[in-house]
Amino acid sequence: MKYKNILIDVIDGIAVLTINRPEVRNALDFVTWDEIKAGFRELKQNDDVNVIILTGAGGKAFASGADIKSLQERTVKEQMNSETNDILYEISILNKPIIAAVDGYALGGGCELSMACDIRIATKKSKFGQPEVNLGIIPGGGGTQRLQRLVGIGKAKELIFTGDIISADEAEKIGLVQKVVEDGKVMESAMEMAQKIKTKGPVAVGLAKMSINVGSNVDLYSGLYFERYCQTIAFATEDKKEGTTAFLEKRSAIFRGK
Repeated sequence: MKYKNILIDVIDGIAVLTINRPEVRNALDFVTWDEIKAGFRELKQNDDVNVIILTGAGGKAFASGADIKSLQERTVKEQMNSETNDILYEISILNKPIIAAVDGYALGGGCELSMACDIRIATKKSKFGQPEVNLGIIPGGGGTQRLQRLVGIGKAKELIFTGDIISADEAEKIGLVQKVVEDGKVMESAMEMAQKIKTKGPVAVGLAKMSINVGSNVDLYSGLYFERYCQTIAFATEDKKEGTTAFLEKRSAIFRGK
């Protein structure tokens, strides 16, 4: 499929999906959201892809949020029918690990997009925030839900109520970001992490993601029960046999995702 606002590159099991609107700091309009949805669906179906890196072009923004002119013109009916939450939920449960490589601003919908990913790596110059209250609206792409799960309810309320924009170092301190690197190094760092993840059993990584996601939204007993279910599936795979055999034979495992 040909895209207007995103780029997709797949190299040796690692896909890089780039939001490619640097002239507007990768603002997220309806076309871009639709292409992001289509791009992730394409990568989900690609058996050659084990890990996905999501980033933004231009070095100034991961995604600077919604197109404000589009927001101003959006009707109540259009907002009610918005698919943004559905798209981000679909990304969050995709059965492959997703690393957000943030270089620059991740604001509003951009911050929400990064939170739908599994791991966030940022450069020192990066900024995060949910400034929607400055426009008289609230975060509408899961910001009121995912942010509190990542940083705690009190900090989430502070950031959303004030609309404050925070540094990458502060984001790392509160748990919104997992790693902060020097400017210009974010893709290198994301690739290193992706390469490490790629060597692991892809079925196991997908099951672990599913188990963590489910466990974060249910009681402990239900989470433990679901973990046992996922582990049982893992035990039935060829990858489990290969992984244990390779360990006993003191060699690197060759996982095939089966």
